[in-house]
Amino acid sequence: MRDLGTRVGMRAQSLYGYYASKHAIYDAMFADGNRELLRRKRDLPESADPEQLVRLHGRLFLDFAVEDPVRYQLLFQRTIPGFEPSPESYAPAVEVLESGRAALRACGIRSQRAMDAFTALNAGLAAQQTSNEPGGTRWLRLADEIWDMYFARYRAPTSKGTR
Repeated sequence: MRDLGTRVGMRAQSLYGYYASKHAIYDAMFADGNRELLRRKRDLPESADPEQLVRLHGRLFLDFAVEDPVRYQLLFQRTIPGFEPSPESYAPAVEVLESGRAALRACGIRSQRAMDAFTALNAGLAAQQTSNEPGGTRWLRLADEIWDMYFARYRAPTSKGTR
């Protein structure tokens, strides 16, 4: 708390007037980060092509993840021992995830397994990029190719229902 206080120009004791603990600060940051991601998702352009909309969601997530690796760790990697977001700060994260699920459903992709695969692919790309080439694009450039493979595997056949 002393280090944080110094960085923001306050005494550590003063911070406790705003936050009860370090975890309360993390909780507020978690909520703020997810609200920002949700705001950006809401600003995505409309697309008549459901697959294009999924790609826009994926690209938005990747760009958001790599622009601030520390925020990415807080929101998506559980790197802080003992920290678990409160239900209130977790609610925007659920809404973010549901918006992605809705985009996948519009493509006819409804199984939980397929949705899990999509989040795993995107999280993996973001983790590789932030871990191995911060500021670069090596793994981000793979996104369209990987999404092509994803859609080839999980896109619902037009005559046989959904996968």
